[in-house]
Amino acid sequence: MRGIVAENIQMAFKALAGQLLRTIITILIIGFGIMSLVGMLTAIDVLKQSINTTFAAFGSNSFTIQNKEFWQRGGQKQKPHPSITFEQAKQFKERFSFPSVVSISSVATRTGIVKSGSLKTHPKIMVMGVDEEYLEVAGFKLKKGRNFSQQEIQQGSPVAIIGQDIAKTLFKDNTSIQKAVWVGKVRLKVVGEIEEKGAGGGMSNDRQLFVPLRQLQMYFAGDRVSYVLTGRTNSAALLDEAGSEAIGLFRSIRKDKPGEEDSFEIEKSTGLVGQVLSMTTYLRLGAFAVALITLLGAMVGLLNIMLVSVTERTREIGVRKSLGATRRSIAQQFLIEAIVITQIGGAVGVLLGLGLGNLVSLFLGGTFLIPWNWIALAFLVCFVTGIGAGLYPALKAAKMNPVDSLRYE
Repeated sequence: MRGIVAENIQMAFKALAGQLLRTIITILIIGFGIMSLVGMLTAIDVLKQSINTTFAAFGSNSFTIQNKEFWQRGGQKQKPHPSITFEQAKQFKERFSFPSVVSISSVATRTGIVKSGSLKTHPKIMVMGVDEEYLEVAGFKLKKGRNFSQQEIQQGSPVAIIGQDIAKTLFKDNTSIQKAVWVGKVRLKVVGEIEEKGAGGGMSNDRQLFVPLRQLQMYFAGDRVSYVLTGRTNSAALLDEAGSEAIGLFRSIRKDKPGEEDSFEIEKSTGLVGQVLSMTTYLRLGAFAVALITLLGAMVGLLNIMLVSVTERTREIGVRKSLGATRRSIAQQFLIEAIVITQIGGAVGVLLGLGLGNLVSLFLGGTFLIPWNWIALAFLVCFVTGIGAGLYPALKAAKMNPVDSLRYE
């Protein structure tokens, strides 16, 4: 059996070589269909990888607990909830036993102006009080300098870590470390710069200035300051469980009664990631639609070529039957020819698609990606296409009368 199949494959290659131009055109049509499928799906996978990497840098395994400003009932704003106090935030950080890193922070102003000498920033600087874990939890990395020390956090030392917009505006000579800046009437010494991070959550992460939490409490915080808790787990898979535990613990700390709504809000970063990634589903559907339309055209073209091939080789079919070839072997021969064409077209399309998809990876600064699942799918689709296009011509050839076939031409 294996010998017959191998012989039929060998004969298929000889037959295809005899009608080279038509074969090449069909292979290219199939190749472009598979290229669009594999290329677009590879590009989508690269895009997903880039999105996950980007959000990981923003703390994609994190949850945030903050004050719920108002109950929303019937479209009207109702009684505001009490602010999250420092004591409540501190209790949560000390009692939250889930394996994670928790940070306390608070915003002093979103419209601050930072000065150094005669230079000053636009009034769009967010001044935040943070603890020593905040940079890690929020996904910030230091470009130069250092994080706040434990002693600076406890004493509320007049030190600051600044974003890149502030550094570029005030220190054009790139010498911000140990230099003094002023926020209002408060003089601060710069001890660190965070790496450029771009925009996220409707704000520029590079227009932020961080001070020790105690410093904010002494000089920046007003009477109605509310604190924010940010937790980061080791894996996104643990985030839902961590969020559930956090809600239960903080309801207890806030003394929320059973049956009442939470007096605070909890946001999980994976929710936003999920919304963004869900958009790739539509891109995938588009890729399948384009590929299937192209492959449908390729199937019709291949069907036509196989029918022409059967007609041109009618005498050959008669000779083979007169020498003892069965209907099954004749049908198998033409069916294998169709499958061989589609598999060659699939191989060409996969190579082109990998190149096209990884061009996107190159532009996004990602790594070379080989989507084995999509490659396997491509060859399976090509196999089905070959069966669909070759079955009727193969059956037509198998049913030919050997006498009539020998008299052909």
